Amino acid sequence: MSLKNTLQSPYSQWMEDDAPESDVVISSRARLARSLAGYPFPHRLSPEQAEQVIQAVSLAVRNAEFRTRFGDVELVRMTELSPVDRWILVEKHLISPGFLKNTGSSFEYKGLVLTPDEQLSIMVNEEDHLRIQCLFPGLQLEAAARTADEADSLLEKTLDFAFSDRIGYLTACPTNVGTGLRASVMVHLPGLVLLGQVKEVLTTVSRLGLTVRGLFGEGTDAVGNLFQVSNQVTLGHRESEITGNLASVTRQVIEQERSARQQLVRQMPVVMRDRVGRALGILKHAHTLGVEEAMRLISDVRLGVMAGLLKGPPSRVLLELMVITRPSYLVRVSGRELSPPEWDELRATLVRELVNAHSGEHPGAQDGRDTGRRPEEKKKI
Repeated sequence: MSLKNTLQSPYSQWMEDDAPESDVVISSRARLARSLAGYPFPHRLSPEQAEQVIQAVSLAVRNAEFRTRFGDVELVRMTELSPVDRWILVEKHLISPGFLKNTGSSFEYKGLVLTPDEQLSIMVNEEDHLRIQCLFPGLQLEAAARTADEADSLLEKTLDFAFSDRIGYLTACPTNVGTGLRASVMVHLPGLVLLGQVKEVLTTVSRLGLTVRGLFGEGTDAVGNLFQVSNQVTLGHRESEITGNLASVTRQVIEQERSARQQLVRQMPVVMRDRVGRALGILKHAHTLGVEEAMRLISDVRLGVMAGLLKGPPSRVLLELMVITRPSYLVRVSGRELSPPEWDELRATLVRELVNAHSGEHPGAQDGRDTGRRPEEKKKI
């Protein structure tokens, strides 16, 4: 997929729903922080030095071995992209929000390398000179880390990374010193949220040396019951230890979320069918939708599909909707700036069209309704 197609399409390969544990784990990410020896960190680079970093990375990704492994890639300067296009890349999780902050190196000296399958992206002159990111669907931390390591090794044949024999790779932030690896998973936890257990679970996760962030990483809120869980430090830990520990904790979270979903369906089947059915009905028929409302409804429908309560759109389509509903994508579709009411109307139109194109029927319509009402169902969630 070319960069043009990337910006036009809400789909990305990490949205595929046939990956391991994809009912709970949306995606796995491995990100390596690397800095070039002999250069200040990006926030201290002169314009001449920042340009030299850009040129060095551009040359490295044109290396024959790199292209043989990762395809015909080029470095694109951020100034070649409109502000809307830059934010679409954030909303597709292909670059970080921090990359768009105009601190240190200006946009003129920031660049992006993106493979055709969107699996590998390299941000140039972000917090470090290079941020090598691999994004895979489902729980595939080892595969993501392995691919990032391949890219790192090929780049290191051309680039001289700043490295200490005593502490490892040198980075702008001390928490990334060592392997420079930040591994993370994006998890969908509607069951734990509805049962009021998510805070306790995520607090336990934090005590195990991991950190929990919102939908777009550090400094962002959790919306649509989506959370990012990642390692806190890299110094003193091997890459296999970092990914192994995160995978182990994630599997525990998966089991707790599945148990929560089963409890909800078992104890309140009619209430749950009503909740997810209403959510699907609104998405199919609404003519105005706010972004937060849309994310909540999409989360409910995904819960219903994964719990077997709905034959609705597949998870891949629901994840596409989470990109479609964001402001930058709406502006790109419309080709102009929109007022808030226009945003909400266009959002509803795009959602309605995509959901109706992929929706099935509620299983209760075919299998017969469950009339076994329990006392606890009187309490609405």
